[in-house]
Amino acid sequence: MKIGDIELGDFPLLLAPMEDVSDPPFRMVCKENGADMMYTEFISSEGLIRDAAKSVQKLDIYDEERPIGIQIFGDKIESMRQAAAIAEEAGPELVDINYGCPVKKVACKGAGAGILKDLPKMQSMTEEIVKQVKLPVTVKTRLGWDDSTIKILEVAKRLQDVGVQALSIHGRTRVQMYKGEANWDPIAEVKNHPDIHIPIFGNGDIDSPQKALEYKTKYGVDGIMIGRAAIGYPWIFREIKHYLKTGELLPPPTLEERIQACRKHLTKSLEWKGDKQGVVEMRRHYTSYFKGLPDFKPYRMKLVQEFDPEVLFQTLDEIAEVFDGVQTLS
Repeated sequence: MKIGDIELGDFPLLLAPMEDVSDPPFRMVCKENGADMMYTEFISSEGLIRDAAKSVQKLDIYDEERPIGIQIFGDKIESMRQAAAIAEEAGPELVDINYGCPVKKVACKGAGAGILKDLPKMQSMTEEIVKQVKLPVTVKTRLGWDDSTIKILEVAKRLQDVGVQALSIHGRTRVQMYKGEANWDPIAEVKNHPDIHIPIFGNGDIDSPQKALEYKTKYGVDGIMIGRAAIGYPWIFREIKHYLKTGELLPPPTLEERIQACRKHLTKSLEWKGDKQGVVEMRRHYTSYFKGLPDFKPYRMKLVQEFDPEVLFQTLDEIAEVFDGVQTLS
């Protein structure tokens, strides 16, 4: 399966772009565990064209995480066109457009999922971006604004018509946010429609190898995009791949594997953001890495309150010693 000239294998697993999560350190551990395609956190077009430090830093990509797409969002067509050009200069394999973010400060300003209220503007914006860059352009979106405005097949046709080369669809509306169950029926309708020729990736609620196989078989998508299930559990990618290939479930990662991944993640975070910010941004991941360990709260509190990197690494060593042989991780 290809996006443009990017070879991704028979059934690729994509790491979803998640704000404040999908940074280079997190992407690295997911790539090491089998993710086929990476995306940056979504980047503000206004921030990029104004050279805002926070936005520019999100352009950082590393060879070991390729192939990777840089995702941009915004509500102004000219700003998005310029931002796409800036993103292309950073050297990704593709440029991705966010038409799916449901957060109020984004969607209610007409960006992200907000543009699903104005499909002609969405089409015009996308066309300008496709014209601007030489790289493949892809889109991530949602089913619609709410249940009464699900027009995802029309969205897909419009985007394909202006040159988008792949589409990732989250099976919820903007109004749903992240609540309720993702509805993949409209995703299947898009994928199986005779007029749709670009790859279609499904996103939403894939949290186990069994569900990945079930949804692959039932909905016929070209691949799966995984988001929240990978936070603190990058092994989800290797587990799904193994299950799709063999029908067998891999054992969960050992404590040693969890600590090793956590140490790598922390090390990369420190390298990328520096000691202070690298420590702070790592805090959101510790609970997920060690989910299931009994009586872990004292160690969790130490990990999320400590600022000294050396003490953090010592704490991870202590966890390895104290919980050695514990089998209740899940």
